[in-house]
This record gives sequence, structure tokens and C-alpha cells, in this order.
Amino acid sequence: MNILLFNQSELQDNQLTLNDRRAEHIRKILRAGCGDQLKTGQINGPLGRATIREINKKRVILQVELNVPLPPQPKTSMILALPRPIMLKRILSQATTLGVSNIYLINSRRVEKSFFHASLLEENNMLPHLLHGLEQAGDTRLPKISIHQRFKPFVEDLLPEIGADSPARLVAHPEATSFLPELIEIPLQEKVLLAIGPEGGWIDYEIDKFKEQGFRPFTMGPRILRVDTAVISLLAQLDLLKSSRFKVLG
Repeated sequence: MNILLFNQSELQDNQLTLNDRRAEHIRKILRAGCGDQLKTGQINGPLGRATIREINKKRVILQVELNVPLPPQPKTSMILALPRPIMLKRILSQATTLGVSNIYLINSRRVEKSFFHASLLEENNMLPHLLHGLEQAGDTRLPKISIHQRFKPFVEDLLPEIGADSPARLVAHPEATSFLPELIEIPLQEKVLLAIGPEGGWIDYEIDKFKEQGFRPFTMGPRILRVDTAVISLLAQLDLLKSSRFKVLG
């Protein structure tokens, strides 16, 4: 936990009283005591510091001061063919840590239809994994999650609006011939809309539909990656390409 997160409703007269896993973490992992300060932040709100005023086995009371504005929204959004629930848990946490503004969970030919009935897709069940990612990153802004069970209506009806402010539209595809640095201007300053397929990859029809919406296919190389590994790798690559010090060697 690199930041202590709380909901606005938990704060009373600038005091935060904890008796849950956060209090346990402060006591047993951070081994903090009265007078110690912790980086803290309001979920989807400003950041600051919290000073421990009381700590015992039952509760931790902190005095909170928020003086750092809400962090800017990440410039990357992700379209993800819905993976199996156990993998989605990892992806939600890891993608939030690396920084995405939106995650669109969609259907595709190779997605198991039963995945859409998983209890994980309920908002309250996804939230702990998103918060874990924010706590790791030291951020407060939650990504927005939406679920789309029909591929064609999503691509034809919703995607034109979703992608309107994202000039860099990219779709990962093993059979593509171009790599990421060949498709974008470096350093990358535009908003990115990144589409990542299921374990077996997008089918040709789906790739064609993405192309109709201005998406450019790219490859990650000859190795076949699991979806959760691909998500981490691609978001990390995009972060690198945003650096003004990055140069393509050739």
C-alpha cells in the first residue's frame, strides 16, 4: 500500500477512523505509530497526508490534510476481449497500476459466453482489484469499466464515439507486420485506444471491423503471450513511447 485511500463519506471533520484491512496494514506492515504521516488520497479526488492521532488494536484515527489536486486522467483507454475471471482479477489490478482511463470489456468469437455471467463483473466485486492497483501506483483516479456483450453493436455504434478523441487507435494482432514504434509519432502525446483480443486472438472479421474504425494492427513479435502478460507489456511499451528520450534505433 503506497497510498491510503478512502471514500469521501468516511471523512468526518477531516478525521478518518479505520478498523478494517487498512488499519491492519498500518499496524502490522507499516508498523506506524502516533505522529507518523502517511500519503493519503480521496478516491477520485485530491491527495495529501494523514497524521496518525490514535492507534490501537481496535482502530486507527488519522487527521487528514488534502492539498494536492486530483491527478490527471491517463491518456490510454483499453478495449479488452473478456478473459476468464481469474485472469481478469489480475488484469484489473495491473492495468490500474500502470494507468488507464477506461476499460471496455467486450465479446468476441473466442470469448466463452459463460464469462459474462461471472460474479466478478458486478461493480462491487471489481472495485477491490481496482483499488489494489491504485494503492500500488499511489493514484486516486479509478478507471471507468463498461461491459459489452455484443461485438458488432459495440464496434459499429459505440466505438465511433468512444474513439473520437483518440487519434492513436491500435489493435494487437499476431499476424500483423508492423510494430508499435512504426505506427505512432514519438514521443507519443496523443490519446491512445488500445484493443487486446482473447487467448486465441481476434478473428479476421473482428480485425476488419476494427480497421473500419481507424484501428491499425500491430504485432508484439513471434512469441505468444497470455492476455494478462500482453496487457502489462503493451501498457509498459506505451509508457516508454511517451518518453521524449525514447529513440528508435535502426
